[in-house]
Amino acid sequence: MNSGLRLGAAVAVALVSVSVVAMAAGLAVGRKAEINVDPKKMTEEKAALWAKFGGWCAIKDWHPAIENCEESKEGDKTFRTLTLKDGGKIKELLLESRPDIYRYEIIESPLPVKNYQAQFALTPDDDDEDEINFAWSAVFDAEGKPDKEARDVIDGIFKAGLDNIKVMTGGKQ
Repeated sequence: MNSGLRLGAAVAVALVSVSVVAMAAGLAVGRKAEINVDPKKMTEEKAALWAKFGGWCAIKDWHPAIENCEESKEGDKTFRTLTLKDGGKIKELLLESRPDIYRYEIIESPLPVKNYQAQFALTPDDDDEDEINFAWSAVFDAEGKPDKEARDVIDGIFKAGLDNIKVMTGGKQ
């Protein structure tokens, strides 16, 4: 299977799980970063990658647009407030967290989106036993901008973050 088809299949699977929750959203974006690993050490390498990149506020350490991340609780709900390097703030609610995956929604943001729900996950590659994939996907509606512009903004955010993870793990963009 070529990499374009693999990407499409991985993104489709990721989007299905998010879109079941956010049926009203009309736009979808998904990207993945393939990371080479030693297949004999898959479990250990997966755990190490998730420990470094998968924490709820770890995004501040790997996304080039994020200056800081602050976690907070309101009752039994967990939030993070991302401070962007340009001073903007994004407040997100953690919807679900399991080993190697979390789902969240944006509560407040300067981004041109509403009804935004996303997931960030780390999974072995289905057809390459020496690769593992960080997959980031979202469903949302545009707000204040045409659909294409809103989709391009989210796609750019995902690309910048996943490209940086790839670089930080010794891969090429």
